[in-house]
Amino acid sequence: MELCLFLGCNTPAIRPDVERAIRATMPVLGIDLVDSDNYVCCPAFGAFPSTDIDSWLATSGWNLSIAEEKGCDFVVQCGSCYSSLRMGREHIMHHADQRARVNELLEPTGRTVTGKSKVRHVSEVLYKEIGPETIAAQVKKSLKGLHGVVQYPCHTLFPSEVVGFEESARAPKGMRHLVEALGATVDSYSRELQCCGGAGGFMKSTPEQAIEFAQSKFDAILAETKADFIAVSCITCLMHMENVQNTLNKRVGEERYKIPVFDYNQLLALCLGFDPKQVASITNVSRDAVLSRIV
Repeated sequence: MELCLFLGCNTPAIRPDVERAIRATMPVLGIDLVDSDNYVCCPAFGAFPSTDIDSWLATSGWNLSIAEEKGCDFVVQCGSCYSSLRMGREHIMHHADQRARVNELLEPTGRTVTGKSKVRHVSEVLYKEIGPETIAAQVKKSLKGLHGVVQYPCHTLFPSEVVGFEESARAPKGMRHLVEALGATVDSYSRELQCCGGAGGFMKSTPEQAIEFAQSKFDAILAETKADFIAVSCITCLMHMENVQNTLNKRVGEERYKIPVFDYNQLLALCLGFDPKQVASITNVSRDAVLSRIV
C-alpha cells in the first residue's frame, strides 16, 4: 500500500524523532511512504479556516493536488492537519462551486485539484489497514508489564460524520487495541476522552484555564491508573502533554507530574527494535524508566 506522507509543520521542525519513527515503522508493516514535495501548512483551525474560506480551501487544494499528482492518499499524524485537510477535501470534493473557486485560485500555479485523494490518519491506517494482530506478530521487544493510557486526538473524533473513523466517537477503541498489540496493559480512567488542552486558541486566550483543564486530566490519570506512559497520535498532544507537566510541577512545587509521553509510532518503533536515540530521543519528561524496560 502506498501513501503520501503529510508531515505538517511541528513534526519535522520540532520533533524529528517522531518523523523518523513513522518513516521507520510503516514500511516494515507494508506501507510505502511517498514524500509530499512542496507542501505547505495545512492550515490549522484558528488561522485561515476561521477567517477566510477561500484561502483555507485554496491551501488545502494545493496540498491535496500533491497527493493526487502522486496517485495516492494522504497519511497524516497531526490531528489538526488531519482535520483541516480532511474537511477541506470534503468541501472540494462535494461542492462544485467551491472546487471551481479553488481551481481558479490555483490556476496561476498550474495545479488543479478534484478531491479524489483521501486523507487518512496514521492511527486509522495502523488500526484498520494493518491491524493489531499483524502489529503484534512483528513485535520484537514487548511492553508487557507496563501500564499505559491513551490520548485520542480530538480532531480524529469530532465532527465524527466528517473526520471520524471509529465505530463510535464516544467510545473509541483503536488506540487502545494498538497499544495492547505491543504488550502493554491499557488502563481506563474518567477523563480519557477529555482534550489534552493544547489547542492554540485555548492556551493563548485563556492560559490559566487551559492549564487547570490539563491538571484535572493528569490528576485523574494519577488517581485512577497505574500509567507508566501516555500514548498519543498527534504532535500537539505530544508536545502539550509533556510541556504542561513541567508547568504543573512548578505550580505545585514538586515533581508530581512526570509521566512520559510517546507518539504511538515511537512505541511501535521501539518494539520493532529500532534505536531509541533515533526514534524517541527528544522529550521534556524523562522516558528512561520506560526505555530501560523495553531496551
